[in-house]
Amino acid sequence: MEGLLKSGTILTSDSRNQYVVQKLLGAGGQGEVYDVECKGKHYALKWYYKHTATTSQKNILENLVAKGKPDESFLWPEDLIYKGVGQSFGYIMALRPKNYKSIVDLMKRKAEPSFYHLCRTAYNLTKGYQKLHSMGYSYRDISFGNVFFDPDTGKVLICDNDNVSVNGADDSSVYGTPRFMAPEIILGEAKPSRNTDLFSLAVLLFYMFMLNHPLEGRLEANIKCMDILAMNQLYGIHPVFIFDPDDKSNRPVKGYQDNALIYWDLYPQELRNLFTQAFTVGITSPNRRVTENKWLDTFANMMSGIMKCPSCGAEVFYDETKEEQSVAHTCWSCGAAISVPAKLIVGKQKVLLMSDSKLYRHHIYGDYDMDTSVGSVVQNPKNPNLWGVRNEDQVNWTYIKSDGTQLPVAVGRSAGIAKGVKINFGQNIGEFR
Repeated sequence: MEGLLKSGTILTSDSRNQYVVQKLLGAGGQGEVYDVECKGKHYALKWYYKHTATTSQKNILENLVAKGKPDESFLWPEDLIYKGVGQSFGYIMALRPKNYKSIVDLMKRKAEPSFYHLCRTAYNLTKGYQKLHSMGYSYRDISFGNVFFDPDTGKVLICDNDNVSVNGADDSSVYGTPRFMAPEIILGEAKPSRNTDLFSLAVLLFYMFMLNHPLEGRLEANIKCMDILAMNQLYGIHPVFIFDPDDKSNRPVKGYQDNALIYWDLYPQELRNLFTQAFTVGITSPNRRVTENKWLDTFANMMSGIMKCPSCGAEVFYDETKEEQSVAHTCWSCGAAISVPAKLIVGKQKVLLMSDSKLYRHHIYGDYDMDTSVGSVVQNPKNPNLWGVRNEDQVNWTYIKSDGTQLPVAVGRSAGIAKGVKINFGQNIGEFR
């Protein structure tokens, strides 16, 4: 496959690095992507077509290279290759590992992550955009074509970052991808911003969990020709959430939109509430859209609230509202009853205490670090019927019994799990329930 650049071509970057073109990897609407080598290491080079190699695009890239990536989840522009005014140019980024799959693969069931790793993927993805927004940027084009994930770990890579712009700036011709754009962009009432990103993110998350678009129900099924007028009506002029509690006109059609009907009830009410907010009040009120932190709190609870069915091994989500309503948890796969284990509640965070459960920094510090373990559920070596949470943090905890007695829990020691007992972690207090 021939491209703009021939194999063996040597390109010198602005930082004086020399990159040798190896082969063409693919092409898109803006340019071509190549495998290039520099000092024994391989990178990806995006080389623009001449008509897309604009001064505005170059300015965007220079700003992105100078600022640096928000975190490791971004395939961020690292180096710029620019020859002169009126010529094509390109930028260097890391190569995507082959074990990463696209969200399109998830939609087509070519990638089948566990519920736990699906939640971790959603968590890492949302955290990446949170960091991007905290730097004052908007992504402008969140969709399932720009995200890759490792089904076995939940790690993510966000690509196509060359259109990332300062929030509210109108320095790019990219306004989004059809079906993901916020209604106000479709109607020509707004430009891309953090608020429009939040809408697109909610659409992407809904796709990931429900394998269906949040606005495609009966109204979409009744469309005979999905032309621009029909799309404007469905996604911009009269968007209706398929599970809107007050408007049932756009419910999913059985036999046609079964994914949404199957998956909606598998997830806890906490997640369903966020989707309902995102696609009811969040449609018309951009300032009331679900923030990244709300998504992150919910995904953290979901990751720490997965139970295994004792009969078939299926993953079942703990749902607090079921306990409040005295409704039993049952397996969605085989119908078996699920016994809810003891829980540790720390503010809004809930951790089910099972043999393999971990307590992460976010659970006790609220810092959205769901990678650093600060505690583990362990079995008492002298009495296998007794379980506790081992302190793996860097500070001592305080064990508070129901009668008020306080005992130190040094690093490396364990706090016995007993309902009503509390642990003072220093910044927050958790309670066993």
